[in-house]
Amino acid sequence: MRLNHKTAIVVGAGQQPGETVGNGRAVAVRFAQEGCHVICVDRELDRAQDTVDEIIKSGGEAEAMAVDVTDEAACKACIDQVHAKLGRIDILHNNVGRSQGDRGTAEMDADMWDQLMTLNLKSMFLMSKHVLPVMREQGAGVIINVSSTSSKAARQTVTYKTSKGAVNTFTEHLAFENASYGIRANAILPGLMDTPMAIERRAREQGVERDEVREGRNVQVPLNNQMGNGWDVANAALFLASDEARYITGVLLPVDGGLLIKIG
Repeated sequence: MRLNHKTAIVVGAGQQPGETVGNGRAVAVRFAQEGCHVICVDRELDRAQDTVDEIIKSGGEAEAMAVDVTDEAACKACIDQVHAKLGRIDILHNNVGRSQGDRGTAEMDADMWDQLMTLNLKSMFLMSKHVLPVMREQGAGVIINVSSTSSKAARQTVTYKTSKGAVNTFTEHLAFENASYGIRANAILPGLMDTPMAIERRAREQGVERDEVREGRNVQVPLNNQMGNGWDVANAALFLASDEARYITGVLLPVDGGLLIKIG
């Protein structure tokens, strides 16, 4: 197994209700399938527990934690508790983020800007800040941050793109700053994905069926005119977390069916 005897914290391991699997849940399940003990972190404990139940049902090891990752004390307490119980933290996977409430620059509400930047960027800083002493003491560790192809493509809204661009820069900084400690940091840039967060909200806001939203997104993807899904992100995360990627750090990995090639 590729992550046997390793421990991982997956932030955003729960998901919104929907027909498909979310990125965070898929990553948690995939890590567990490869022998990892997974701490499923989410703001909503019941959502994290749903993921844990799925993992345990399949014979994996996992436990749920409710954490507000925008609160520094909560992030530190999470890291301290996991470290005290399991003795080490091999992988931190930062997955939380949202675009709902975003607007164009002239229309953007300043309070909403702060909310989105706090969730999309500050949460990754806080969790990374408090896991780094553990990983440095171990002399090893992996941090994976979920960014977005929006960081490198034109968008009509300002905050999500800006926050994800900052995630890219933050990830590269983590990689350089911590390479001498044996810690690797990489980012995944999903493109158009068929996940509950992407499909359900748009169908609801646009007042259309889910399949209509899917059709409009599928045609934008060069590779087979087909969106990716949570398992595509999970497989990329598994590779980056595993020893197969032992010489890879500071990479911004698109998982996008060629979307950035088309845009570029």
